[in-house]
Amino acid sequence: MIGIIAAFIIYFGVMIYIGFFYMKSTKTANDYILGNRSLDRRVAALSAEASDMSGWLLLGLPGLAYVSGLSEAGWTAIGLAIGTYLNWRFIAKRLRVYTEKANDSITICEFFKNRFGDKKAYTSAISSVFIIIFFVVYTAAQFVAGGKLFNSIFGLDYFTGMIICVVIIVAYTLTGGFRAVCLTDTIQGMLMFFALLIVPLIALGMLFSDGAATIATINPDMLSLFKDPGTGEFISVFLVVSGLAWGFGYFGQPHIIPRFMGIQNPEEIPQARRIAMVWVIVTLASAIFIGLLGNIFFSTPLDVPETVFVQMTTSTLFSFIAGIVYCGILGAIMSTASSQMLVASSAISQDLYKTFFNKNASETLLLVISRITVIIVAALAVTISLDPNSSVFGIVSVAWAGFGATFGSVLLLGLFWRKATWQGALAGIVFGGVVVIGWYLIHPIIFGGYLYEMVPGVIASMLAIYLVSLKTTPDKEVTDLFDAYVAEIGDRST
Repeated sequence: MIGIIAAFIIYFGVMIYIGFFYMKSTKTANDYILGNRSLDRRVAALSAEASDMSGWLLLGLPGLAYVSGLSEAGWTAIGLAIGTYLNWRFIAKRLRVYTEKANDSITICEFFKNRFGDKKAYTSAISSVFIIIFFVVYTAAQFVAGGKLFNSIFGLDYFTGMIICVVIIVAYTLTGGFRAVCLTDTIQGMLMFFALLIVPLIALGMLFSDGAATIATINPDMLSLFKDPGTGEFISVFLVVSGLAWGFGYFGQPHIIPRFMGIQNPEEIPQARRIAMVWVIVTLASAIFIGLLGNIFFSTPLDVPETVFVQMTTSTLFSFIAGIVYCGILGAIMSTASSQMLVASSAISQDLYKTFFNKNASETLLLVISRITVIIVAALAVTISLDPNSSVFGIVSVAWAGFGATFGSVLLLGLFWRKATWQGALAGIVFGGVVVIGWYLIHPIIFGGYLYEMVPGVIASMLAIYLVSLKTTPDKEVTDLFDAYVAEIGDRST
């Protein structure tokens, strides 16, 4: 274990050092929340994807593929790849330009308020509430993954491992803010890429050396996008729709889209998009392959399917190299949790406290409140993640749907529809969030299948925005701002 522990100590040391390094230059809330819009295209690309995928990519998705094959994991991955491309292609530059023109908005809630001319900031307030609700849940999923990781590697008690993970994440998020989070995300993204490539290749080589015939023993239905490997029957159309619906979630993720807002030069977004797409396609494919390979690599079924990647790493690599791969898994967890806590802190300090309680709050006070909020969100998430039997994939799916339905519809129509009003946006946020939560709690079965809560949530949100906007009228300054943004985007088309 000495080599593994050495790798972890080096990794933790680098992460914390980055946080304290950027602490010196983090003097305002803008620095802390958006890094003063100074991100390099490579950092923006890798940071966005690393904060997106989380421990779900290295634990949840391989575990899903290990249990259900391609029939569920495959459609989810396809939806995510499509969503990633559409987000970078049609949202990134528009959001970067529009947020700067809309009174230099530095949070997504502030952008909603400025874009729709919501003078009383109702959209900002309600958005902040949903951010806190869903991000506490989402952050909890990362803590669950961290607890499982430390338990699998070191045999530590689940709770002890989780607390170690929480302390490290809070340390560098608390000190360095947005730039520290983005740089650590970039390092973690490269580690994740390395880990997802090397482990399955070595495992496959070991299988071939033992006899290629073992590969033929896999259930052929595990490799089918259309058949349930358990029953051999064709899957429900709802499962396909639900998997693809994950792609829509990208449009509303408050921990991903700030990377678009923070990129230094909007003209670099096409290059960033290409980097992001290569990373996403390779890592998603590798994660699923690991899950499928696990069915023949392990002669005895795993008690905890979501640890298939960890167990495969233990069986294929040695000492320090295995430690680096484990750090890649931990990096996936930490990159997302830190981004989520940062966004939640901005929602409270900027969109609630400054807007409604102290409009003249100093930058120093807002910075302090942001950091205190990080600790509060972490504490709330820990209470949710106390159960070691919680599913990382299940928790993430609820939060992902919540943000997709709550913010995705509003952001899309806000960027592309001139007549959208603040009343319509508010209705969309409320209906999207409530329907997702209600659908999840009721868990209705339709025609023998379950439909992912993202789908009804998005439909409800879109209809609410459209119908309410038809009955209301946007102010002239709102449409003038929209026209100015469209004109600038036209000059910068990609």
